[in-house]
Amino acid sequence: MTEFTPLLSLAGGSLIGFAAVLLMAFHGRIAGMTGILSGLVPPFSHDWGWRAAFLLGAVAAPALIVAATGFAIPFDSATPAPWLVVGGLIVGIGVYFGSGCTSGHGVCGMARLSPRSIIATLTFMASTVATVFVIRHLLGGLS
Repeated sequence: MTEFTPLLSLAGGSLIGFAAVLLMAFHGRIAGMTGILSGLVPPFSHDWGWRAAFLLGAVAAPALIVAATGFAIPFDSATPAPWLVVGGLIVGIGVYFGSGCTSGHGVCGMARLSPRSIIATLTFMASTVATVFVIRHLLGGLS
């Protein structure tokens, strides 16, 4: 079952947007996580440092918030772990062919009114709606 967490979602989305604005303001770079991650694998790019720092912050910040506040981030998935791995690989293939991920196109590209990002984001959303519809209504859900 999906839990509705509007305040946590708003806070998380605001922090993602703030981080993207800071990266653009100070480095002139798009905060697409896939592109940032790809610069960390060989052959290494000349701007390896800020990429590593950005990803480290993206992982460490939530861990620090959880450690400091004791607030547990609820996560429960009825989907078996192998399905999640396969889903992650499929997303990775889509990111490669889409020249970016949802953070790059959806957060940064949409804010810049990039036509390519608008089309990519609409495609992501349409695919998501179709997938959920098929799984929940045609296949009867996953258990």
